[in-house]
Amino acid sequence: MLRPNLSINTVRQTKMRAWNHAVVADLPTPALFVEIKDGSNAFPLYLYPTEQEVNSGLYGKGDRRANLSKECVEEFAGQLDLEWVPDGTGDLEKTFGPEDVLHYIYAVLHSPTYRKRYAEFLKIDFPRIPLTANLDLFRKLCALGADLVRQHLLEFPDPTMGAGYPVNGDNRVEKGYPKYVEGPAPDGREPSTAGAQPKGRVFINQSQYFDGVPKSVWEFHVGGYQVCDKWLKDRRGRVLTYDDRIHYRKIVIALEETIRLMAEIDAAIPSWPIT
Repeated sequence: MLRPNLSINTVRQTKMRAWNHAVVADLPTPALFVEIKDGSNAFPLYLYPTEQEVNSGLYGKGDRRANLSKECVEEFAGQLDLEWVPDGTGDLEKTFGPEDVLHYIYAVLHSPTYRKRYAEFLKIDFPRIPLTANLDLFRKLCALGADLVRQHLLEFPDPTMGAGYPVNGDNRVEKGYPKYVEGPAPDGREPSTAGAQPKGRVFINQSQYFDGVPKSVWEFHVGGYQVCDKWLKDRRGRVLTYDDRIHYRKIVIALEETIRLMAEIDAAIPSWPIT
């Protein structure tokens, strides 16, 4: 993960009531990245050759290979009647690649029906991924999974489209904060109503807040963490820099889009089990 790569981070087992234990990364991740009690496991998409392998002459310095077994690749190829390309993505007309597989897996892991249907299995072992022979469905899930990956890596251009930050101050996250508040702010500003649901405010101190945060976003969990709450709690006593504030606004956008995309993933899958 110190080289260009992607990984899916998940858990082998969890005591959490709800399973939402999958998050992508493009950097090395800590052992407690997804779940604080049960730890987490990183599954890199690509494997790079060791120094010994490079010295053996079997691999070049820039070579990498997909972290997928031959049997897995052959099963995908056979089901979909597509040709495998060993790096990147295919055109999904005649070819598919390792990143298409990752996008498909990531979409399935974010299906609310998958999480509910297989809840008991997901608590006791690594997730198992159903394959499909439906090429149209594979394409749809690859596209939705790719969009989810972009959102979770915060790869979008305009964070100002998300939560506002309208009040000047010292930008310090005070003790006892953050707090999520619905209804009018202390200065009399009415809550934002843009979008499909009312939006509240995330206060970092008595007077300053991020505006326009849906309650569903505030309550959204990844693994054992309530994302919007934990990110600010970890910064109590600190002054939020401009980059910090932009980063938090990106998080709000990413989670709002995640909720939308999860619904689209469920709508794209005609029936369970996937065929």
